[in-house]
Parts: sequence; structure tokens; C-alpha cells
Amino acid sequence: MRSDSNARGSNAPAEAAPASPWYPFLRWVARALSVTLVRLEVRGLENVPDSGPCFLIANHQSVLDPILVQGACARPVHSFTKSSQFSSGGFVRWLLLRVNAIPVRRYRVDPQAVRTALRVLERDGVVGIYPEGERSWDGTLQPLRRGTVRLILKAGVPVVPCGVDGSFGAWPRWSRRPSRVRVRVRFGRPLRFARHETRAERNAALDGALEQLNTALARLSGQDAPAHDTRPSAAESLISP
Repeated sequence: MRSDSNARGSNAPAEAAPASPWYPFLRWVARALSVTLVRLEVRGLENVPDSGPCFLIANHQSVLDPILVQGACARPVHSFTKSSQFSSGGFVRWLLLRVNAIPVRRYRVDPQAVRTALRVLERDGVVGIYPEGERSWDGTLQPLRRGTVRLILKAGVPVVPCGVDGSFGAWPRWSRRPSRVRVRVRFGRPLRFARHETRAERNAALDGALEQLNTALARLSGQDAPAHDTRPSAAESLISP
């Protein structure tokens, strides 16, 4: 295994991951929407590295979460987004393409999404993932998808945990409109995992990494950590050869 310091396999500086020219404007819109829709409190932005590759992982309580998290983060984030949203066409597709969304097929193998994420990291970008795989039905932290953790162990770059607390009360998945309640977004100190080249190495490190990630997300979102999940994810088969 190798440490995250040489996760790209070279000490040469990488070209920054390309971001849509629309991204700065759309991030400004997201920030304006955030403080309009909820009473937002953001902490820990200093924990997001100023440069270099990293994952940004967050719990998922509401459709508001990407707006709140990416609006708060100073760096462009390339976030996994379910591919069905791209097929809706029109404004939604136009918007997703301009906020660096990475389409990923849910509940099936999607090697292309994983390759895209690794390319973003190779170019010193930030990859955003909601490792629960879907919005919470009751506001509690759901078990994390093991395939997501395998991807983290394969990449070997810093992982910034982000806890969202209150967005479920602001806009649960069955509600038609948001309520203006207090929502806290907290960015934690980066977690560091060695890069694991082989499936055997990733399997050996999986449970420990799951526990660290669960604990960090639960603490930052003011919840108890859930039990480990055994469900496969879209990334699992590709990164566990």
C-alpha cells in the first residue's frame, strides 16, 4: 500500500481539475438560496484543503444538501449524482452539467463514474459523495455504502467529512416546500487513509475505514453512528477486482 502523499503515482504537480465557467456564479446563487431558504450556520471551512485532491463526503437528509454544502465550500466540487436526473433533460440537465455533477447509475455497476472520479482526483480536484446512497427517510444517518469506502481506499487521498444537521426538518423528501429552520453544516478535519492497491488490502482495511467515516459523520451531524452496511454499490465491482 502507499500513502496519500503519492496517490497519483507521481510527485509532479497535476493540472487542476477543470470546472465549468458557470460554477462560480452558480455557487453564488447556491449561497444566496441557502441563507434565504434556511437559517444557515457553517463551521469548519478551514478544514477543506486549499489545493490538492480530496473527497468531500456528507450525510444526506434533504434535497437541499448539495445546495448547502457546495454553496459553502470555496472549491469546486464534482459530486456524484444519480444518472436519472440527467435524463430528465431541459433545465435540470443543463444545470447539472454546469455544477460539475458526475452521473452515476444507482444499484448497479458503473465503472465510468468511478473512472471519472479518479480522473478528477488525479487533476487535484474535489469529489463529492453522499455515501448513504440516497436521502434519509427519517433524518437519521443511514449505513454507508461499502463500495464508496472501497473507492476511498483505492484513491488514498484525504477525506473531508461534512455533517448536515437540520436539513431534514427544513425539507424532508415528502414535503412540497421548505421550512425556514436552522441548519448547521460542519466540515471536519480531513481523515487520511493509505492507498490500497489490491482487493485483499482494501478488504482488510474496510471495516476500520467504515467505522472512522461513520463516527465522523455522526459526530458532525449530531447523531449516533449506524451499523455497518453490507450492500454493494455502483463502484464496488470495479475497484474490488
